[in-house]
Amino acid sequence: MPIYISRGRFTSDAVKGMLAKPENREEAVAKLFKSVGGNLVGWYLTFGHHDWMAIGEFPNEKAAASAILAAAESPRLAGSAAFSARLASPVRDWLRAAPVFCA
Repeated sequence: MPIYISRGRFTSDAVKGMLAKPENREEAVAKLFKSVGGNLVGWYLTFGHHDWMAIGEFPNEKAAASAILAAAESPRLAGSAAFSARLASPVRDWLRAAPVFCA
């Protein structure tokens, strides 16, 4: 199945809620992904501009978009972005087939 990576930030209300009542959000993300035929590969909390990153496998773009849009609807998330990922080995072949535009 194709891999999709999503990342984003928690709102200040979300952080307040997590501090008041800590919980494992990985389980909720896995359940959401599974509801559209996907599979959670990894759930990470990150430092920097983004607070979290989710890596999932989905059968198609519609399933990935459904899960990501459902999560983005939450008032506790901000600045979410998602993109598909490709293995490096096929990309190497794509690059070899592309014309070279160097000065």
